[in-house]
Amino acid sequence: MLQGKKIILGITGGIAAYKAAELTRELVRSGAVVKVIMTANAAEFITPLTMQTLSRNPVYTKMFEPLEQTGVEHISLAQEAELVVVAPATANLLGKVRAGIADDLLTTTIMATKAPVIFSPAMNSNMWDNPIVRDNVAGLRQRGYHFIEPCSGELACNTEGAGRLPPIAEIVEEIEKVFSRKDLVDQEILITAGPTREPFDPVRYITNHSSGKMGYALARMANRRGARVTLVSGPTNLPPPVGVNYFQVSTALEMREAVLAHFDRATVIIKAAAVADYRPGNYSRQKVKKDEGPIMLTLERNPDIIAELGNVKGSRLLIGFAMETDDLITNAREKLQKKNMDLIVANHLREEGAGFDGDTNVVTILYPDGESRSLPRMDKGLVADEILNIIRELLDKRRA
Repeated sequence: MLQGKKIILGITGGIAAYKAAELTRELVRSGAVVKVIMTANAAEFITPLTMQTLSRNPVYTKMFEPLEQTGVEHISLAQEAELVVVAPATANLLGKVRAGIADDLLTTTIMATKAPVIFSPAMNSNMWDNPIVRDNVAGLRQRGYHFIEPCSGELACNTEGAGRLPPIAEIVEEIEKVFSRKDLVDQEILITAGPTREPFDPVRYITNHSSGKMGYALARMANRRGARVTLVSGPTNLPPPVGVNYFQVSTALEMREAVLAHFDRATVIIKAAAVADYRPGNYSRQKVKKDEGPIMLTLERNPDIIAELGNVKGSRLLIGFAMETDDLITNAREKLQKKNMDLIVANHLREEGAGFDGDTNVVTILYPDGESRSLPRMDKGLVADEILNIIRELLDKRRA
């Protein structure tokens, strides 16, 4: 998403300035073209040479240094920028921009650009809570500036409170969100992800190899595109996507309860979770001890959540997933019809680049009318985007 995007990174004079180095590295890894503007105070915390090395571009610190090309520096930077990000943004910087003061290269560039501007404030918690700062933030929001809220925790001044620069991954996600098209702002999307765990004693459980990566990618991409996203997830090792309503469950019965609790508001339901078909029929409150002979488990069927939703979906779109080891298309199409889905995303467990836990997937998307669309192996984020493109097409057809 950030490949080739021209981003101006502004760094101001706060202790969090050192984190701008990691942010720069992540943006460059994502393919962005990063040019750094540092205030004089920022250079007291981290050197321009460090930022030049990481950004692979000259670092700008003075208002009137001539560019190699003809043009005034702040105007040229402002015109070429597709996005300006200020991280960290101090109270001083926010106050100056709110007041229209442009007395250095960074504030002048912000004033001159027509590109979106994101501020990621970082400061002492008392400063962040100061009514003047809060008023400046509110005023800048009203004028269309974007903000990433600081997080709470231990601050450099040995106090606890709000004012920490958010994790770099959250800042990058907000940057991605600004660049994403907003074609799902009218949608409430309910997504399930991950495996379920079906315990037979306090120690052991039955589960599967699902990592949750596909469902989390769908939640992340739908949020970027403006949808209001609810993610119901089984146990995974993944951090919750930024900006989504997140609910952690464990068993299939818990997942069913959570899905039904959020079903009424949803306009689109995407069931990407690998829900266990069976659960142990008898749960032992004590650990089942090892014995000489085999242990016999009696399994009983879990509810078929997507089939239940298919019976009551009304005008909602219902999308499911099918993981198969043989007869992929035949088995997936049978599920599609039997469970009254609007789409099913089929992938083969044994196909290279598909299956559980990997970062890529290879899928075929089946429609109820017999049509299908096959996607080559690609990153699960790109697969998610393609699935959302098809969902948008279906929504537009229904609206028409």
